[in-house]
Amino acid sequence: MNIHPIKTESDYEQALAEVEKLWGAEEGTKKGDKLDILLVLIDNYEKEHHPIDPPDPIEAIKFRMEQMNLSRKDLEKYIGPRGRVSEILNRRRSLSLNMIRNLHSQLHIPLESLISETGQHT
Repeated sequence: MNIHPIKTESDYEQALAEVEKLWGAEEGTKKGDKLDILLVLIDNYEKEHHPIDPPDPIEAIKFRMEQMNLSRKDLEKYIGPRGRVSEILNRRRSLSLNMIRNLHSQLHIPLESLISETGQHT
């Protein structure tokens, strides 16, 4: 396969097949360089044609809690008192700008996730 811009789904499928063949190629070799280039082209095509929406803010917080083995009590220093944490996690209150800043800077939750639309209230 010659390397060229990925413009169609067919180009995309061919690039994926080529990556599969090249997977594991050593860095700094011709095959490794070809793999790197194809991965960049695929990533650019996917961002434009197959975008993935950021997760719901509450799901992002719960995911980070699970990753870091945090309890609701641990969130109090970023969100506020126990009742406020409960309101946020149960979708009865929206995140404030200060909460978003704290969660982003302290727990490294991406801003894109924290500012996206929250799922339907239950």
